[in-house]
Amino acid sequence: MNSTAHRPAKPLAIFLAGLQAGMIGICWMLAWLGLSAMEQLRSFWTAENLMASVFHGDAALRRGFGSSTLSGLALYLLIYSLLGAVFAAGIRNRFTGLGTVLLGVLFSVGWYCLWFRALGPRMMPLVWLLHAEGSTAFGHVIFGALLARFPVYLPKWKPAANDAPPAKEPPPQTPAATQTSGAIPTDPDLS
Repeated sequence: MNSTAHRPAKPLAIFLAGLQAGMIGICWMLAWLGLSAMEQLRSFWTAENLMASVFHGDAALRRGFGSSTLSGLALYLLIYSLLGAVFAAGIRNRFTGLGTVLLGVLFSVGWYCLWFRALGPRMMPLVWLLHAEGSTAFGHVIFGALLARFPVYLPKWKPAANDAPPAKEPPPQTPAATQTSGAIPTDPDLS
């Protein structure tokens, strides 16, 4: 057995691993959203400023980084990190690597549809109206693919000395004469 193999993880360890995968995933998603916004000749902070409009209304809509940008960034980090934890707690280690990636992408795109399509018009109309649909949807694909990496963040298990399997005993040795000649050994005391 490999000394760094995964032990069946406890629910708290799985939750924390998912939280970490969600945090890393949202950072990459926001980087994608920022770069794609710059390609569209918008501010790198457009996605965060749009999300800040949930708290600050249209005052958060600005070009560049402002004090309200932090609240939009915090909302993204909080929600998507928790999504990672929920995903990991629900999936655990039940699927293969590819299956987990596919489920992560489906989970993330499903969240995009719920958050930006179903809840967006009522809860955050400015975000719903002004977000870049294609970039945001692809950002969720990136996020979902990175969610599948949560098992990497589970603690590694190193067996203790008393957990190690017992050493194998060597097979009993036979006298050299019986191995080479095939003759029946004789007892020197009987001769």
